[in-house]
Amino acid sequence: MKPEVYEVPKPVLTGKPSIAILIAISMVSPVAMNIYLPSLAGMKQAFDATAGQVQMTMSLYFVAVAVAQLFLGPLSDRYGRRPIVLGGMASFVVGTVICLLAGSIETLIGGRIIQAIGGSAGLILARAIVRDLYGRDQAASMIGYVTMGMTVGPMIGPAIGGLLDESFGWSGSFVLLLVLGVIVLIASYLGLHETNKNRGDGEAAFSFFKNYGVLLRERLFWAYGLTAMFTATVYFSYLGGAPFVAADVLKISPSEMGIYFMIIAGGYLIGNFISGRFSERFGLMPMIVFGSLFPVVAILTMIAVLLSGEVTPIRFFAPMFLVGLGNGICLPSIIAGSVSVRPDMAGAASGLTASMQIGMGAFASAGVAWALSESMWPATVWPLAAMMTGAVALTLAGVVAIFVLEKTERR
Repeated sequence: MKPEVYEVPKPVLTGKPSIAILIAISMVSPVAMNIYLPSLAGMKQAFDATAGQVQMTMSLYFVAVAVAQLFLGPLSDRYGRRPIVLGGMASFVVGTVICLLAGSIETLIGGRIIQAIGGSAGLILARAIVRDLYGRDQAASMIGYVTMGMTVGPMIGPAIGGLLDESFGWSGSFVLLLVLGVIVLIASYLGLHETNKNRGDGEAAFSFFKNYGVLLRERLFWAYGLTAMFTATVYFSYLGGAPFVAADVLKISPSEMGIYFMIIAGGYLIGNFISGRFSERFGLMPMIVFGSLFPVVAILTMIAVLLSGEVTPIRFFAPMFLVGLGNGICLPSIIAGSVSVRPDMAGAASGLTASMQIGMGAFASAGVAWALSESMWPATVWPLAAMMTGAVALTLAGVVAIFVLEKTERR
């Protein structure tokens, strides 16, 4: 009689990961996204590149994040959150090393793409992990707290990046990103517990795309996803155009630019705190409506400044505080709503929503940068204002759609 053979189970960390871990993994990508913005002008000289080529380090970063999240969310639904996050953080470190060793703008762009794919794992899965652990309204509060914490890095990132640029050149920011990536990778390995208790059981790897078919037949998901996309587009339009406006129109230094970028991040931080404090008490819809009104005020203020003809750094950057505030209030509730349409597909829903946000962000930021560089619009901020105005109008239309569908489809 043959003795029974037992497989030794692989150890899997279980339990609730700390808020600090969720903040850390979700902070990596946004910090990498904006810490090097004050160095864009310096990169043109260092690599003997055009403004359009340098802009590709940002726009293709967005595209890579958008595409990666279509895969990473569903993969985490099937195989678990922990292995996807660990693989992503390792890829982020590799991509950052490639950026530091780059001898051409093309190599730098390639490194940024690998960096983006890796960093996006934490950005998307922090939301899915929260939804694994909490109910719909409480998830909005927790997402607010997580994003409030992760905003601290991006808030001070451009300021630090500006100082590093003036002291060490464009590579200073990437050295800091490498250190951050290694620390987060180690912390995730030691402290990130698996939260997806409904992981797949070995079905074909690409069958997870069926989840997208299910989600895309949900009108309510479309309403949440598109509203998140247009809300984020307001910010990404600004992100794509502001560095060139600051350098070419306002004539301010990289360190000054970094300090001014803290204004929008400060608004987002306060908005996230408000979301974390009140979303569970008031519910998703009031927070979405309330938060969506602030960008309207911001864009009207910006247009008034442009019409006055007196565009100064503070007048250009100050209205963006309201954009950050509004996004910080409404986006956590919008995201919680999108991943709650089908809680069993939270990873796929989070990935698809984030992909829509970042994909449209890549288009908007590249479009604004191109328009600002064209000779037909020399030394003006109007292309940026036009893109932001359109995004605000479409956001309001999305909010109305959410309100109507929540009334009709959740009866």
